[in-house]
Amino acid sequence: MLAEAAAGVAGKRVSISFGPVIFGKGPWTSGPRHAAVLLVAGLAATACRDALPKHYEYDEVVELSLDGSATVYVNGSVPALVALHGIELDIRPNARVDRGAIRRFYDSDAATLVRLNTSRRHGRRFVHLRLAVHDIHLLPGAPGFESSRFQLVSEGDDVVFRWTIGAPAGHVPDVGWSSELVAYRVNLPSRIRYHNAPSKEIERGNILVWEQPLSARLAGEPVAMEARMAPESILYTTLWLFGAMAALAGLVFAVIIWFVVRRGRRQAEAQ
Repeated sequence: MLAEAAAGVAGKRVSISFGPVIFGKGPWTSGPRHAAVLLVAGLAATACRDALPKHYEYDEVVELSLDGSATVYVNGSVPALVALHGIELDIRPNARVDRGAIRRFYDSDAATLVRLNTSRRHGRRFVHLRLAVHDIHLLPGAPGFESSRFQLVSEGDDVVFRWTIGAPAGHVPDVGWSSELVAYRVNLPSRIRYHNAPSKEIERGNILVWEQPLSARLAGEPVAMEARMAPESILYTTLWLFGAMAALAGLVFAVIIWFVVRRGRRQAEAQ
């Protein structure tokens, strides 16, 4: 009988059909649970976005000291360096970076080029510089900072830092820019009491950030930065607190030793 049944099945066309499959139905896709799932997914997406580093077409970072000296980092694409500062470089994507031209351009009495690295991103060459500056007020006279003005002064109980940036000094043809950003960042040496940065949050390391669309920077829209800080360096305060804690720990340790020795003498005298 099994053989006959198998033969009967083999002689017929067999078809398998599925009913409509509906996705998105279930206890997690409606009501409060659905809202909770969407909320968690949104928070996770926001956290992942915030965790990713931002990429700027051009950015400057000033690590400032209270005496006016600074370390300045310049990171930017070759076309951005040409457009913003007028440095003579080949902007073609496959062109080699002329390190000698960059050194000759940035080395000056006001700034010393300490490090020069290059990279590639979005089909463009990027340059990464580190400069040592002994007096921030002299930097506007140096190539690459011709549109900047710096001020570091004491006003009452505050030390005030101001940085203004005017129109760019160069020009380049269209290189495919669309929605790129530029950024100017300041790493301040003491506790910040006031700042006019768009974001009220202070980044790790006491860093303030001013962002601007590259198109606005190329159009010469000014940037005006201001920050007020305490006159004592964070490093000095940290060292003072560390010294005070070390002295307190030493005092406590001495008291414990004195107590143990005194107790030992009393026990010896009692015997």
